[in-house]
Amino acid sequence: MSDGAATELTRDGTFSARTETLVREMILDGTIAPGDRLNEVSLASALGISRGPLREAIQRLAGEGLLTIISHRGAFVRTFEAREIDELYDMRTAYEMYAARLVCERATDDDLAALDAFVSETAEAMSSGGGGSYPADRDFHVRLLHLAGNATLERAALETQAQISLARSMSAQVPVRAKAALDEHADIVAALQARSADDAAHFVRQHLDHARRSALAALGFDDDSRRGSETS
Repeated sequence: MSDGAATELTRDGTFSARTETLVREMILDGTIAPGDRLNEVSLASALGISRGPLREAIQRLAGEGLLTIISHRGAFVRTFEAREIDELYDMRTAYEMYAARLVCERATDDDLAALDAFVSETAEAMSSGGGGSYPADRDFHVRLLHLAGNATLERAALETQAQISLARSMSAQVPVRAKAALDEHADIVAALQARSADDAAHFVRQHLDHARRSALAALGFDDDSRRGSETS
């Protein structure tokens, strides 16, 4: 890590909060890979902090499901089985289907017009950026959850999404799926603008089921992995 990381920790917020943010970023961007053990001594040295704030951050990240703490061995970046990914998508689907219903009730017409424009701008970014990959800095789902106007729902859904992002970081992104995902985002927005909560929830569920299947396939799991483990 560069010297800038340590400098950032001296700015806004507490040491432990900033440490948590930086370690989370290192986990999600693959700097610390799934299955790796966190070396507290070297990580604290790299961040320019004591081990106290780092340990606090580790406990919170374990609570979010990004780390696994093994007694007498330390903290490890979480790895995922097919069943766990399936269950995470079950939770994400439940959260986002309800969020879509709330958006239909609470979002203004201007809010939805901005969401529609966001999808169009994402399409342009994908076309001009080359490769057809979905831009990492344009998260449709974060915007959808925020428009629901429920901070508790948003926080829980984003924690689940972070775990899925960690699981997906173990595989390459699939440009073909990125284009399909964008088209599905457009279907969701159209249902929201029509104020059809049932259609919006349906399209969210369909979209996330496709995402679940894509995630399992990209990680080398077949779609029957969970059912197979239950019946074996």
